[in-house]
Amino acid sequence: MKTDIQIAQEANMKHIKEVAGLLHIAEEDLEFYGKYKAKLSDELWDKVKTNKDGKLILVTAINPTPAGEGKTTTTVGLGQAFGKLGRKAVIALREPSLGPCFGIKGGAAGGGYAQVVPMEDLNLHFTGDFHAITSANNLLAAMLDNHIQQGNALNIDPNQVVWKRCLDMNDRVLRNIVVGLGKKTDGVVREDHFIITVASEIMAILCLAENMEDLKARLGRIIVAYTYEGTPVTAKELNAVGSMAALLKDAIMPNLIQTLENTPAIVHGGPFANIAHGCNSVRATKTALKLADYTITEAGFGADLGAEKFFDIKCRMAGLKPDAVVLVATVRALKYNGGIPKTELSAENLDALKKGIVNLEKHIENVQKYGVPCVVTLNRFVTDSDVELAYVKEFCESRGCEFALSEVWEKGGEGGIQLANKVMETLEKKESHFKPLYDDSLSIREKIETVAKEIYGAASVTFDPLALKAMNRLEELGFGNMPVCMAKNQYSLSDDPTLLGRPENFNINIREIYVSAGAGFVVAITGTIMTMPGLPKKPAAENIDVNEDGVITGLF
Repeated sequence: MKTDIQIAQEANMKHIKEVAGLLHIAEEDLEFYGKYKAKLSDELWDKVKTNKDGKLILVTAINPTPAGEGKTTTTVGLGQAFGKLGRKAVIALREPSLGPCFGIKGGAAGGGYAQVVPMEDLNLHFTGDFHAITSANNLLAAMLDNHIQQGNALNIDPNQVVWKRCLDMNDRVLRNIVVGLGKKTDGVVREDHFIITVASEIMAILCLAENMEDLKARLGRIIVAYTYEGTPVTAKELNAVGSMAALLKDAIMPNLIQTLENTPAIVHGGPFANIAHGCNSVRATKTALKLADYTITEAGFGADLGAEKFFDIKCRMAGLKPDAVVLVATVRALKYNGGIPKTELSAENLDALKKGIVNLEKHIENVQKYGVPCVVTLNRFVTDSDVELAYVKEFCESRGCEFALSEVWEKGGEGGIQLANKVMETLEKKESHFKPLYDDSLSIREKIETVAKEIYGAASVTFDPLALKAMNRLEELGFGNMPVCMAKNQYSLSDDPTLLGRPENFNINIREIYVSAGAGFVVAITGTIMTMPGLPKKPAAENIDVNEDGVITGLF
């Protein structure tokens, strides 16, 4: 079997202006990055903003396992399947981070015959958006430290600097550092920290901003530090907004590429869902809705993280109303949740399947809490038995969900036709009654407890003393009406990654709370989750290479 990168490198790509033509985008509204990548101009929105919105379909999944689920693969394959059926569809995805690409997860272009291309470009530097975000983040950090060094007119307390530097790479040694060492002219000595670029507030702001005016307003509201008196200091007060916006001028424009079957794909923004809000940009999604009859988007990791944040943060802020949800699982992953080791997942085991399917059950219940019709799809493996498939189908349908098998990894769009037909059937017969999980008027504590208990299934929530103090302070400063962005491990519904299936009677512990005032949400960090990941013992980077002809190998 060919590897993903081999399949991608053999793709018959069309010039991006031909792909844009499928969406009736004129060449004048494209800014080309070679033959196969382009940015969509600001003027395009003015031309399409009065178009009727198409249907918005969110693809999400059960908690990820080493067995694999294939959420992005399903998203891409579903878009290709709509094309096979003669329907006008566009895929709206996030951009991959270099961190997991060189770490343990690999790329994020889909897999098999359901990929977006050019795969290597997308997974590596793409159009430079992440570089721009990293630069804007670190420019603000440099201006902050320079202000303190050059007289500190704003009376900033160096021990209350909350703005962190960032890097789009897994580099654990940068989590906690000391800056300003050396001579007096080298700056004020203080503790500092790095986060990964996809966890930066700049990333969240770019993905939530409607336009340049909104972007600049959000950048200005960023809290970088507090004074000795405890008053917030913002990026606007440091006079950093204009220069940051200049760095982000091109990055704010969505990117257009294509799938292996030349279906248009708008790929823009890339916040992680375990430590950030996990959705592609509002601009990309809203533009896609105006260009096609069906927009298929995804949210990171399992539905407890990505889908919850898509609903409670992105849709709430942007006024989006999803029409249907596709919930992805595999028989192998469900058996893994049932306690079977990865080496034994190929054998039929109905008992393990029945034990592990409770993870899928909880995610179905969670989607239904938002009032959105749900279609469960199984990414089919050759080792899945007919008995196992029949059991999952009956389980889903008995809980009010539609069900379809997916074979897009092996067959591309053709393998997603059953799923596409089921989605269209669901859209026709079931109306979405979408509503967020909680009201803005609830306190920060009430919002955190609502997500922890309703979505994760926690019995209780505890707060470390510093988190409690921070939460009370943010309420006093007027940030209590913001939604919450929960930072939690992706492998379990709980904050303990070893608790698989559907854990019960567990506690969620909130370790840290801070506000992303520009993004417009309060971040609550649970358990031992890190905003700067580390590389595994054997990183994927060890297997990546390029030959004398410029052909890259080892990406997956």
